[in-house]
Amino acid sequence: MKKKPAIEDLLNVMSRLRSPTGCPWDREQDHRSLRFHAVEEVYELMDAIEARDDHEMAEELGDLLLQVVFHCQMAGERGAFDFEKVARTITDKLIRRHPHVFGEVKVKNVDQVWANWEQIKKAEKHGTKHERPSALDGIPKHLPALLRAEKLAKKARKAKLLAAKPGASKKAKAAVAKELFALAAYAQGRGWSAEELLRGEARRREKAWRQQETLPRPHGKL
Repeated sequence: MKKKPAIEDLLNVMSRLRSPTGCPWDREQDHRSLRFHAVEEVYELMDAIEARDDHEMAEELGDLLLQVVFHCQMAGERGAFDFEKVARTITDKLIRRHPHVFGEVKVKNVDQVWANWEQIKKAEKHGTKHERPSALDGIPKHLPALLRAEKLAKKARKAKLLAAKPGASKKAKAAVAKELFALAAYAQGRGWSAEELLRGEARRREKAWRQQETLPRPHGKL
Protein backbone atom coordinates (compact mmCIF):
# COMPACT_ATOMS: atom_id res chain seq x y z
CA MET A 1 0.00 0.00 0.00
CA LYS A 2 1.39 3.38 -1.04
CA LYS A 3 2.02 5.72 1.87
CA LYS A 4 0.26 9.09 1.77
CA PRO A 5 2.45 12.20 1.43
CA ALA A 6 3.40 13.61 4.83
CA ILE A 7 1.97 17.02 3.92
CA GLU A 8 -1.43 15.42 3.34
CA ASP A 9 -1.31 13.87 6.82
CA LEU A 10 -0.34 17.24 8.31
CA LEU A 11 -3.23 19.02 6.58
CA ASN A 12 -5.66 16.36 7.82
CA VAL A 13 -4.34 16.61 11.39
CA MET A 14 -4.72 20.40 11.34
CA SER A 15 -8.28 20.08 10.02
CA ARG A 16 -9.09 17.63 12.82
CA LEU A 17 -7.61 19.93 15.47
CA ARG A 18 -9.83 22.79 14.24
CA SER A 19 -12.98 20.66 14.02
CA PRO A 20 -15.84 20.98 16.58
CA THR A 21 -14.52 17.88 18.35
CA GLY A 22 -10.88 18.94 18.07
CA CYS A 23 -8.62 20.85 20.46
CA PRO A 24 -10.19 23.80 22.33
CA TRP A 25 -6.97 25.84 22.10
CA ASP A 26 -6.57 25.32 18.35
CA ARG A 27 -10.22 26.11 17.72
CA GLU A 28 -10.10 29.47 19.51
CA GLN A 29 -7.08 30.81 17.57
CA ASP A 30 -7.25 33.33 14.73
CA HIS A 31 -4.69 34.95 12.44
CA ARG A 32 -3.91 37.77 14.88
CA SER A 33 -3.49 35.53 17.91
CA LEU A 34 -0.92 33.46 16.03
CA ARG A 35 0.99 36.25 14.31
CA PHE A 36 3.93 36.34 16.73
CA HIS A 37 4.20 32.54 16.98
CA ALA A 38 5.68 32.44 13.47
CA VAL A 39 8.29 35.03 14.50
CA GLU A 40 9.29 32.94 17.51
CA GLU A 41 9.59 29.80 15.36
CA VAL A 42 11.88 31.64 12.93
CA TYR A 43 14.22 32.66 15.77
CA GLU A 44 14.28 29.07 17.06
CA LEU A 45 15.14 27.90 13.55
CA MET A 46 17.98 30.44 13.44
CA ASP A 47 19.37 29.00 16.69
CA ALA A 48 19.30 25.49 15.21
CA ILE A 49 21.02 26.65 12.02
CA GLU A 50 23.77 28.46 13.92
CA ALA A 51 24.26 25.37 16.12
CA ARG A 52 24.56 23.26 12.93
CA ASP A 53 22.09 20.83 14.51
CA ASP A 54 20.27 18.99 11.71
CA HIS A 55 17.88 17.25 14.12
CA GLU A 56 16.78 20.52 15.68
CA MET A 57 16.64 22.20 12.28
CA ALA A 58 14.24 19.57 10.95
CA GLU A 59 12.04 19.97 14.04
CA GLU A 60 12.03 23.77 13.89
CA LEU A 61 11.26 23.74 10.16
CA GLY A 62 8.30 21.52 11.02
CA ASP A 63 7.13 24.01 13.64
CA LEU A 64 7.41 26.80 11.06
CA LEU A 65 5.51 24.72 8.49
CA LEU A 66 2.80 24.21 11.10
CA GLN A 67 2.28 27.97 11.23
CA VAL A 68 1.73 28.02 7.46
CA VAL A 69 -0.70 25.10 7.61
CA PHE A 70 -2.52 26.63 10.60
CA HIS A 71 -3.13 29.92 8.79
CA CYS A 72 -4.18 28.10 5.61
CA GLN A 73 -6.70 26.02 7.55
CA MET A 74 -8.25 29.10 9.15
CA ALA A 75 -8.31 30.95 5.83
CA GLY A 76 -9.93 27.95 4.14
CA GLU A 77 -12.66 27.87 6.78
CA ARG A 78 -13.69 31.41 5.81
CA GLY A 79 -13.32 30.76 2.08
CA ALA A 80 -10.29 33.01 1.57
CA PHE A 81 -7.53 30.62 0.43
CA ASP A 82 -6.06 27.22 1.27
CA PHE A 83 -2.69 25.46 1.30
CA GLU A 84 -2.99 24.56 -2.38
CA LYS A 85 -3.39 28.25 -3.27
CA VAL A 86 -0.38 29.23 -1.15
CA ALA A 87 1.84 26.50 -2.64
CA ARG A 88 0.75 27.28 -6.19
CA THR A 89 1.30 31.01 -5.70
CA ILE A 90 4.90 30.64 -4.50
CA THR A 91 5.68 28.05 -7.21
CA ASP A 92 4.41 30.35 -9.94
CA LYS A 93 6.31 33.30 -8.43
CA LEU A 94 9.60 31.38 -8.37
CA ILE A 95 9.22 30.38 -12.02
CA ARG A 96 8.21 33.89 -13.05
CA ARG A 97 11.08 35.57 -11.19
CA HIS A 98 13.74 33.18 -12.48
CA PRO A 99 13.53 33.72 -16.25
CA HIS A 100 17.25 32.89 -16.45
CA VAL A 101 16.40 29.36 -15.27
CA PHE A 102 12.92 28.70 -16.65
CA GLY A 103 13.07 31.08 -19.63
CA GLU A 104 15.47 32.43 -22.22
CA VAL A 105 16.97 35.33 -20.23
CA LYS A 106 20.75 35.30 -19.87
CA VAL A 107 22.54 36.62 -16.77
CA LYS A 108 26.25 37.01 -16.03
CA ASN A 109 26.23 37.37 -12.26
CA VAL A 110 24.16 37.59 -9.08
CA ASP A 111 23.76 41.36 -9.46
CA GLN A 112 21.87 40.82 -12.71
CA VAL A 113 19.71 38.17 -11.05
CA TRP A 114 18.72 40.67 -8.33
CA ALA A 115 18.14 43.46 -10.86
CA ASN A 116 15.81 41.21 -12.87
CA TRP A 117 14.04 40.09 -9.68
CA GLU A 118 13.33 43.68 -8.62
CA GLN A 119 12.18 44.67 -12.10
CA ILE A 120 9.81 41.69 -12.36
CA LYS A 121 8.49 42.30 -8.83
CA LYS A 122 7.83 45.96 -9.65
CA ALA A 123 5.96 45.00 -12.84
CA GLU A 124 3.86 42.44 -10.94
CA LYS A 125 2.66 45.02 -8.44
CA HIS A 126 2.19 47.88 -10.93
CA GLY A 127 -1.38 49.14 -10.98
CA THR A 128 -2.40 47.13 -7.91
CA LYS A 129 -3.00 48.19 -4.31
CA HIS A 130 0.38 46.62 -3.52
CA GLU A 131 2.30 48.88 -5.89
CA ARG A 132 5.50 50.29 -4.38
CA PRO A 133 6.10 53.79 -5.78
CA SER A 134 8.88 54.55 -3.30
CA ALA A 135 12.30 52.90 -3.35
CA LEU A 136 11.88 52.53 0.41
CA ASP A 137 8.68 50.49 0.21
CA GLY A 138 8.53 46.81 1.10
CA ILE A 139 10.28 46.77 4.49
CA PRO A 140 8.17 44.97 7.13
CA LYS A 141 7.30 47.43 9.90
CA HIS A 142 7.62 44.79 12.63
CA LEU A 143 11.25 43.93 11.91
CA PRO A 144 13.61 44.44 14.86
CA ALA A 145 14.81 48.06 14.82
CA LEU A 146 18.43 47.33 13.89
CA LEU A 147 17.52 44.98 11.05
CA ARG A 148 14.94 47.47 9.78
CA ALA A 149 17.48 50.30 9.90
CA GLU A 150 19.94 48.17 7.89
CA LYS A 151 17.37 47.37 5.20
CA LEU A 152 16.25 51.00 5.08
CA ALA A 153 19.84 52.18 4.60
CA LYS A 154 20.44 49.54 1.92
CA LYS A 155 17.39 50.65 -0.08
CA ALA A 156 18.34 54.31 0.39
CA ARG A 157 21.83 53.66 -0.99
CA LYS A 158 20.43 51.85 -4.03
CA ALA A 159 18.15 54.81 -4.66
CA LYS A 160 21.11 57.20 -4.20
CA LEU A 161 19.38 58.84 -1.25
CA LEU A 162 22.34 57.87 0.92
CA ALA A 163 25.96 58.06 -0.17
CA ALA A 164 27.78 54.80 -0.83
CA LYS A 165 30.55 53.87 1.60
CA PRO A 166 33.76 51.90 0.87
CA GLY A 167 34.43 48.55 2.52
CA ALA A 168 35.83 48.44 6.04
CA SER A 169 38.54 46.39 7.71
CA LYS A 170 37.98 43.72 10.36
CA LYS A 171 39.34 46.16 12.92
CA ALA A 172 36.73 48.75 11.92
CA LYS A 173 33.96 46.13 12.09
CA ALA A 174 35.06 45.17 15.61
CA ALA A 175 35.02 48.83 16.64
CA VAL A 176 31.47 49.23 15.30
CA ALA A 177 30.35 46.12 17.20
CA LYS A 178 31.74 47.54 20.45
CA GLU A 179 30.14 50.90 19.76
CA LEU A 180 26.74 49.34 19.08
CA PHE A 181 26.88 47.41 22.35
CA ALA A 182 28.08 50.47 24.24
CA LEU A 183 25.19 52.53 22.87
CA ALA A 184 22.67 49.85 23.89
CA ALA A 185 24.18 49.71 27.38
CA TYR A 186 24.20 53.53 27.59
CA ALA A 187 20.49 53.67 26.72
CA GLN A 188 19.59 50.86 29.13
CA GLY A 189 21.51 52.54 31.96
CA ARG A 190 19.33 55.63 31.57
CA GLY A 191 16.08 53.70 31.42
CA TRP A 192 15.65 54.09 27.67
CA SER A 193 14.88 51.38 25.13
CA ALA A 194 17.58 51.29 22.46
CA GLU A 195 15.10 49.37 20.29
CA GLU A 196 12.51 52.13 20.50
CA LEU A 197 15.07 54.90 20.08
CA LEU A 198 16.42 53.34 16.89
CA ARG A 199 12.93 52.59 15.61
CA GLY A 200 11.98 56.24 16.07
CA GLU A 201 15.13 57.47 14.34
CA ALA A 202 14.51 55.07 11.44
CA ARG A 203 11.01 56.51 11.04
CA ARG A 204 12.44 60.04 10.99
CA ARG A 205 15.06 59.17 8.38
CA GLU A 206 12.55 57.29 6.24
CA LYS A 207 10.19 60.26 6.25
CA ALA A 208 13.03 62.61 5.22
CA TRP A 209 14.20 60.26 2.45
CA ARG A 210 10.67 59.85 1.10
CA GLN A 211 10.39 63.62 0.88
CA GLN A 212 13.80 63.76 -0.77
CA GLU A 213 12.67 61.28 -3.44
CA THR A 214 10.36 63.95 -4.83
CA LEU A 215 13.23 66.45 -5.23
CA PRO A 216 15.36 66.73 -8.39
CA ARG A 217 18.68 66.14 -6.59
CA PRO A 218 20.14 62.69 -7.43
CA HIS A 219 22.16 62.25 -4.25
CA GLY A 220 21.42 62.64 -0.58
CA LYS A 221 23.25 62.66 2.69
CA LEU A 222 22.50 61.56 6.23
